[in-house]
Amino acid sequence: MMRRRRFFQGNWVTVLLLALQIAIFIAETAAGGSESTMVLYRFGAKINGSVQAGEWWRLFTPIFIHIGWMHLLVNSATLYYIGGSVEQMIGHWRFLVIYLLSGISGNLMSFAFGASNTISAGASTALFGLFGVYIALGVVFRDNAYLRETGRQFVVLAVFNFVFDLVAQGIDLWGHLGGLIGGFMLLLVFPLPGQRRRQGTIVQICAIIGYFVICAFLYRIGMVR
Repeated sequence: MMRRRRFFQGNWVTVLLLALQIAIFIAETAAGGSESTMVLYRFGAKINGSVQAGEWWRLFTPIFIHIGWMHLLVNSATLYYIGGSVEQMIGHWRFLVIYLLSGISGNLMSFAFGASNTISAGASTALFGLFGVYIALGVVFRDNAYLRETGRQFVVLAVFNFVFDLVAQGIDLWGHLGGLIGGFMLLLVFPLPGQRRRQGTIVQICAIIGYFVICAFLYRIGMVR
């Protein structure tokens, strides 16, 4: 009980994100079912044609929408375990910003290169951003044996997931890749607690410029293809 209480007190962003996506899933169910195309559309799932028509918010809202209870369960468990650890390491606000922006970059890559005739949603674009955070930590803190080894493990985990994405149906490979890249780059942008000069100012500037250039490029591709 004490450990659970400490988790909720020390990882309030993770708890808030979990509560939000569960609440939205309950609302989806009450509105007609989380697997209903009409319900998903009304709640803001990503549909490329709708984004091209000006509904740009569909690059953000899918982060909190899930299709079926198993989808919600897997993503919620991943957020609970990995999100809590990342939030402890990099701080609450850094975690929140990186999580949301990784989700957007993942949805942008899906918008640019994913199938045009599908509807997609889920927190996995943002969760892959957390994979990218761990990989970046292993690069930035390569003199730390634990972070270096953990970064390597997440490289293997990401590769395994991408291979699975290639053979499985209904998985947004492009969204996962975009989230991973976004999380990696954004970790380089934000100075960490007690390590404000670790990455170097030039690296931070290049990372933030690179992130927004890539996002703009992906948006442009999605709009004209």
